[in-house]
Amino acid sequence: MKILVAGGAGYIGSKLCPELRKRGYEVDVVDLMWFGCSLPNGVGVRKLNIFELIQEDLVGYDQVVFLAGLSNDPMAEFSPSQNFIFNAAAPAYLAYIAKRAGVKRYVYACSCSVYGYTVNELYDETAPATCGYPYGISKLQGEQAVMHLQDENFSVISIRKGTVSGYSPRMRLDLVVNAMFKSATKDGVITVNNPAIWRPILGINDAVSAYIRAIESNLSVSGVFNVASENYTIGEIADLVKEAVGSSVQLDIKNVQDFRNYKVSWDKAKTILSFHPRQLVPDILKELQQNEAQFLDWDNPKYYNIRVLKGMEL
Repeated sequence: MKILVAGGAGYIGSKLCPELRKRGYEVDVVDLMWFGCSLPNGVGVRKLNIFELIQEDLVGYDQVVFLAGLSNDPMAEFSPSQNFIFNAAAPAYLAYIAKRAGVKRYVYACSCSVYGYTVNELYDETAPATCGYPYGISKLQGEQAVMHLQDENFSVISIRKGTVSGYSPRMRLDLVVNAMFKSATKDGVITVNNPAIWRPILGINDAVSAYIRAIESNLSVSGVFNVASENYTIGEIADLVKEAVGSSVQLDIKNVQDFRNYKVSWDKAKTILSFHPRQLVPDILKELQQNEAQFLDWDNPKYYNIRVLKGMEL
């Protein structure tokens, strides 16, 4: 199988692409390389904007995986216009030319951010997507566009991921578990803006597994799938980080109001894709500790997506 991964040099792609190679697939990546490239030899890499691709470039690929775009709320709110271009228009355009080129499946990286704010409900894929912020809106628009192209000859799978955390060769320290680990280890304190807020957490190894399950599922499978390792409150995550790093770590509880609160069910992914998460927060923290020497320059801007974006002229 020949697979094109858009945005494959990023946080998730840097772990997914090598795993796909290990499974015997031919893997090519198109990426703007905003955060460099940590991909191993054997992965074909092109520094390219998705909108520079044409239909003929995709002929011969069996599947296309879209991991590109602006990846969180701070980036989206810093540049809403670019957010809607990269997160809504780009996946739609790529899916359109992929289908015309004869690609059999398109896998889209969506986000549980589309759910916005819930109170005490466990949301499945039929729940209303009510996010009112640029990031969640754009991810939902991208999903709706690519799902619109699905038919019996073009499988489309959208993966609504929880907040991904864990170690990657293209490291990020702006994700909740990673950020708390950094603060606890470097500064001895964890700031918790609101301990009651819920988040579905997805270990990066489970994220890689979810994409592999989607890629390797029967071509008759299409649809939207929630994917997470477990649901946690922010306060519980802080406690787990404190336990892992050391009892001397202090908690700074702020109780700041937050309008993003959601927890999800991934029963559909379990039933249809055979997705079985294995990486709980303690496992994520153990992996971070094992690889800590790789990112001890804690304040390097390359670990924080918004800092890289602010330093660019788009």
